Amino acid sequence: MIPFDLSLYLVTDRSLSLGRPLEDVVEEAVKGGVTMVQLREKDCSTKDFYDLAVRLKACLKQYNIPLIINDRLDIALACDAEGLHIGQSDMPYTIARKLLGKDKIIGLSVESISDAIDANKLDVDYIGISPVFSTSTKTDTALAFGLDGVRQISQISEHPSVGIGGINIKNAKDIILAGADGLSVVSAIMSATDPKESAIQLRKIIDETKNK
Repeated sequence: MIPFDLSLYLVTDRSLSLGRPLEDVVEEAVKGGVTMVQLREKDCSTKDFYDLAVRLKACLKQYNIPLIINDRLDIALACDAEGLHIGQSDMPYTIARKLLGKDKIIGLSVESISDAIDANKLDVDYIGISPVFSTSTKTDTALAFGLDGVRQISQISEHPSVGIGGINIKNAKDIILAGADGLSVVSAIMSATDPKESAIQLRKIIDETKNK
């Protein structure tokens, strides 16, 4: 298995990058302490998605940061990404694992307590608690878990977990205290004037909270 650290997990969104090249924003964020990067593209052609994935993988390789592809198993295979993140309505986990192989990282979003219980039957590498809070960057999700939901999932789940949805500097500490192993952010870094500084601040909160 490829080693990974869920602490600060960046999910990309080019529409939030303030017109800057995606690779530039991601590289600055990694310099600030991002530990994993998920490439999420919902509105581009397969070729554009593939080309972007190849460029981003090359960028991340020099920092030894895993590239996770959202949803698109074909893209993950084509660019030899380190992993894949799937939701409840995406490619079934068992098929994804069979095609990707045992050494790749596979994450699964859970949107209810029952999803988390069902995930315990699978050898996924991590779960995404989605969404923790309501967010405009992802509208096709279930009702927000809130901090109480994060606590429940963390107690139930046998897998490492990352909180997803509406996460920023103001609520980062509370989510880690509620039991999440890491934080997944989009706009908090993608839309930051200084992505590196934003990542530094978030990583400091995460590390200090975990080390208490």
